[in-house]
Amino acid sequence: MLKIGLLGCGRIGQVHARSIGQIEGAMVTAVADAFPDPAQALAAKTGADVMTPDALIASEKVDAVVIGTPTDTHYDLIHAAARAGKAIFCEKPVDMSADRIRDCIKVVEAANVPFLTAFNRRFDPNFANVHSRLTTGEIGAVEIVTILSRDPTPPPVSYIKSSGGLFRDMMIHDLDMARFLLGEEPITVYAVGSALVDPEIGTAGDVDTAAVTLTTASGKICQISNSRRASYGYDQRIEVHGANGMLRAENMLENTVEVATATGFRKAAAQNFFLERYEAAYRAEMLHFVAAVSGDQPVSPSIQDGLRAQVLADAAARSLAEGRPVSVG
Repeated sequence: MLKIGLLGCGRIGQVHARSIGQIEGAMVTAVADAFPDPAQALAAKTGADVMTPDALIASEKVDAVVIGTPTDTHYDLIHAAARAGKAIFCEKPVDMSADRIRDCIKVVEAANVPFLTAFNRRFDPNFANVHSRLTTGEIGAVEIVTILSRDPTPPPVSYIKSSGGLFRDMMIHDLDMARFLLGEEPITVYAVGSALVDPEIGTAGDVDTAAVTLTTASGKICQISNSRRASYGYDQRIEVHGANGMLRAENMLENTVEVATATGFRKAAAQNFFLERYEAAYRAEMLHFVAAVSGDQPVSPSIQDGLRAQVLADAAARSLAEGRPVSVG
């Protein structure tokens, strides 16, 4: 039985607690949060003990930690958990600074503990199916990848100011997905962006509408489109074009019913937001982590994947600021 401690009992902590509760061979044994009420509520649901973060990390009741706290706390928690010999499941981004992620890599590798960067979209059944079929060569060599991500509404400007910006906060998922589907590391990044949804986002120094083009050494291309607004729901689509065909994963709708009348064909709306859209992905992601740690197998995506996505996000931000393509080492 893998005993898991949850650091952070907010929205994402509750998602992970539900996933763990559905996995045979794992249980939540301890929870910690900066605020007592969420911790007590989640402890009541899971039967876990409420602890301080330090006590949770040191506890013999905990084999692995799930870090679902604000990003600026990840660095210290990763260092403490690694030195305590705990397996680590960490929400993205690992840190806002690539150099600080490199520091985390050093302590994780020195401690030789498993580490998963929680890019949950790799575990989405449809996206995972596309990736699996790419690896079998079903459409031949990949030539161009297209990724679209649009949120229903923008977050509060107060969140924007501490988020690290659209590229590091929102698009980082898509940058990881680009690497996942391209099968090669991008070497150039070119970004454009605007504040079209909320002028206050622009005043805060960020964009809410952006596009990025990634190019690999062999010439493969990925186009990523992001928007903080989609009037029709949560928009998540990917398409991969290859030498022998195309693979596409469409939006997840509220239901699969289609109605046809004299006015035309009509389908259901897209699912509302990420908690509904990626429920299966969150569960599969945690199942992979538990199975890998319990079976002493490598976990993926790794902390190195977290670093590479952050480097691409940094390059996109620099490209936008400088108005030119940026090379990635």
